[in-house]
Amino acid sequence: MVPSSSTKDPPPTPSWFTPKRLLIIFCVINMINYVDRGAIASNGVNGSIRICDDRGICTSGSGIQGEFDLTNFQDGLLSSAFMVGLLAASPIFASLAKSHNPFRLIGVGLSVWTLAAAGCGSAFSFWFIAICRMLVGVGEASFISLAAPFIDDNAPVSQKTAWLAMFYMCIPTGVALGYVYGGFVGGHFHWRYAFWGEALLMLPFAVFGFVVKPLQLKGFCSVESKKALTSVETVSAVTDDSDASKLDGRILVGGDGVIADELNKTSKSVGIHNILNQFSPFAKDVKVLLVDQVYVINVFGYIAYNFVIGAYSYWGPKAGYNIYHMKSADMMFGGITIVCGILGTISGGLILDRMSATISNAFILLSGATFLGAIFCFVAFCLRSLYGFIVLFAVGELLVFATQAPVNYVCLHCVKPSLRPLSMAISTVSIHIFGDVPSSPLVGVLQVMF
Repeated sequence: MVPSSSTKDPPPTPSWFTPKRLLIIFCVINMINYVDRGAIASNGVNGSIRICDDRGICTSGSGIQGEFDLTNFQDGLLSSAFMVGLLAASPIFASLAKSHNPFRLIGVGLSVWTLAAAGCGSAFSFWFIAICRMLVGVGEASFISLAAPFIDDNAPVSQKTAWLAMFYMCIPTGVALGYVYGGFVGGHFHWRYAFWGEALLMLPFAVFGFVVKPLQLKGFCSVESKKALTSVETVSAVTDDSDASKLDGRILVGGDGVIADELNKTSKSVGIHNILNQFSPFAKDVKVLLVDQVYVINVFGYIAYNFVIGAYSYWGPKAGYNIYHMKSADMMFGGITIVCGILGTISGGLILDRMSATISNAFILLSGATFLGAIFCFVAFCLRSLYGFIVLFAVGELLVFATQAPVNYVCLHCVKPSLRPLSMAISTVSIHIFGDVPSSPLVGVLQVMF
């Protein structure tokens, strides 16, 4: 009899590890991710196209747009190309976490991210940089799926949502820093240096993911346990094969009695069987998530939230300019969003922890903050006074951003521990495919119709 792996003591904690150190490391990585998002959208990196006036005098373009002579359509594709890799790779990394150490998978993803960012800086054509942007998304996918479960495992019980809030606070902070970073580097040096700088910043974390002793997520067997279980299954399979080799009372020694063609067919069938065995657990896990009513309701709400945020982020400054004739609508909306995004995200986590972090309390906070936030934002756009708009809109954004930590808390805690990476991956894929990606063009179509 072989003892079950579940009876073994958990692996010792790595010497480098403390919960706060892990949170800081993951927050810095998340911020670098979103610095990249802001940098590629900044004027210093994205640049402008080459323009000629009626007299034939042309001004040279700048940044990526100017160097590769991109159309506005190509420029739009470039800014969202990372989404292709992110959406395709998130479920893959989440499913691989069951057979490979999740901490090592983060190292793999960050290595891909680092190489892809360096490739963006070395790009020689539109298609090359577009492919590199897709690979940036692939690298980010591992971190997005696996970082939050690690934080949830190691945060103090009374501060779990606050720690998640600090992690997600890095999103607006990173984007804001990205605008400044991209504008400064692109304006004073060259847009390529911005990507090379990002790659250098991420490189130590990619190396860190491979050289240190890895952490293990709760709900997952350690690699050693999996190897031991695999060896037992292999011995069992060999024993079964030796028993099955007795045909018509004859014992086939060493497999010499098996015809070569039959052996080839057997090998092919085993290969197909192994592929199906890899896909079957993934499909089963996805089905478990899709029949979980709490998870589905939470993700549907998160989709609606991101649909509105996506439409606002694109059309909000234009609406502010047309209604209030703001000369600096981008700066006004951007500044309010950054400040309220940081304060609102942290406040949501702290409030849920003070209420006692449970799924029911999270839904109470989500429904209340979303409802009140929507009212404040709607009334803000109905006012004629610019100052009244700023005050009500800021309050509305504080309330709306307070949902970030609670909604992700529900994603992590409404499923069993082994499904948390896939839960985060499916949530990420859903909110982008059905939320912020289609919202801007759909709202544009509605404006034309009405």
